[in-house]
Amino acid sequence: MLNLQVKNESNRLHAVILGIANSNGPTPTAEEAYDPKSLEHILAGTYPQESDMVFELNSFKDVLNRYGVEVYRPDLIEGLNQIFTRDIGFVIDDYFIKSNILPDRAQEWEAIQYIIDQIAPDKLITAPEEFHMEGGDVILWNEYIFIGTYTGEDYAQINTARTNLAGVEFIKSKFPDRKVVSFDLIKSMTNARANALHLDCCFQPVGADKAIIYPGGFRNPADYAFLRDLFGAENLFEITGDEMYEMFSNVFSIAPNVVVSERNFTRLNNWLREQNFIVEEIPYHEIGKQEGLLRCSTLPLIRK
Repeated sequence: MLNLQVKNESNRLHAVILGIANSNGPTPTAEEAYDPKSLEHILAGTYPQESDMVFELNSFKDVLNRYGVEVYRPDLIEGLNQIFTRDIGFVIDDYFIKSNILPDRAQEWEAIQYIIDQIAPDKLITAPEEFHMEGGDVILWNEYIFIGTYTGEDYAQINTARTNLAGVEFIKSKFPDRKVVSFDLIKSMTNARANALHLDCCFQPVGADKAIIYPGGFRNPADYAFLRDLFGAENLFEITGDEMYEMFSNVFSIAPNVVVSERNFTRLNNWLREQNFIVEEIPYHEIGKQEGLLRCSTLPLIRK
């Protein structure tokens, strides 16, 4: 059996589900795009090639292997995009929560069923379908659970709104001993520079007390102010709108002092090294064209 444990974003990683890009399917049509950045690249003819994405994921896996992490992969389903495992589920403490994801992506759950079968049934949580939530919106930081949401009246019409207030309340009910704080995020179906697809697209803790953040990702300035006061302004790396678009906050921690980052994130990577982090730089730009990056393509199972 898998004995799950995840309490924050940076404890030493022991087991993770890493997405795959093999048999990823044809380039989607504009009508099939789930997010504005994918749409942008579909229309421009620059949507990523499968071979490039496979190479980038293999580069990520090589780093994880080097640190002794047990890496699980989804079963291959021909013609299906299976890169972003963070969307389909997440672990809080020793519980695995099944996400209520977009209906078109339901098959992705089937691909990790062999892993789910290794988890004790009483450690699996499935919410009723009206409770929307995806793992990219759920960030753990010790006693806190931070959750990205969207409260606009047009929630039902926006594909990039993935976690609703009902989902936030569901997590509160299941983890009453945690401090659950929600953040209202900017959303757009057409402008990738004005869309925080998930909370980890504009905020993520690293190490014991640092965080990467894009102030403009929050609809309510008070939400940003809360995080600034909680972490301390001196511990925040503020990114620009262009850096948010490139997914600077979507790095991935292997340990409190080890961060995997995209090799082109020069300003961020230099800052991380100045804070005494080991930065493992890998190519991940092509995967980033689908508005997801390193954290999006991982589902941590055990951090201790």
